[in-house]
Amino acid sequence: MADDPNLFEMRRLEQLSNTVFGVAMTLLAYDLPRGVAAGATPTWTSLADAYARPLIALALSFMIAGVFWISHHRRLQRAPYATRPVVTLNIVFLMSIVALPATNGLYGAYRHSTPVAVLYFGHITLIATLNMALWFIALGRNARGGPFQAAIIPVVLGAAAVALATIHPDYAPYPMLLAFAAPLVTWRREKTPPAPEPPGDA
Repeated sequence: MADDPNLFEMRRLEQLSNTVFGVAMTLLAYDLPRGVAAGATPTWTSLADAYARPLIALALSFMIAGVFWISHHRRLQRAPYATRPVVTLNIVFLMSIVALPATNGLYGAYRHSTPVAVLYFGHITLIATLNMALWFIALGRNARGGPFQAAIIPVVLGAAAVALATIHPDYAPYPMLLAFAAPLVTWRREKTPPAPEPPGDA
């Protein structure tokens, strides 16, 4: 399989992926307020006003990106080779990760805005949908397994967050907090031993 000219070694993509995730997760902190945002003489109130919302957005985005990095890493291990269309879809997935600091910056500054909240959680849902599609391709006939089910969870929760954002932006982050449990679905299934086969007739 490694000698097939139509297949791409995903370990090369993994190196790029680690760089993309690392840079994107670092840039999430770029839009944090600088010292002047808290005033010449910072107080506890001014610090809270300046940093509370951006830090909440940073923590949420960083943890969500971490969940997707874990999922992406595990997927590349399961499918060490892929066709060019699959590699292209992976590149699109990484591009959606690169854009995360931009929407995170907007959300940190305008968390109570309905359009911004819809844009931010819509972006998260897009990332989750691409991740789910890639898992479906990687697993093939075994797409009903634990990893694919774990990939579905952020899609559903992201859609719920978008729906809540249209009603009340302040409630939108709560569904996404449950997305951190998605890796546990895979871990639990892998740790569960298979049921013993019934003994044959004597």
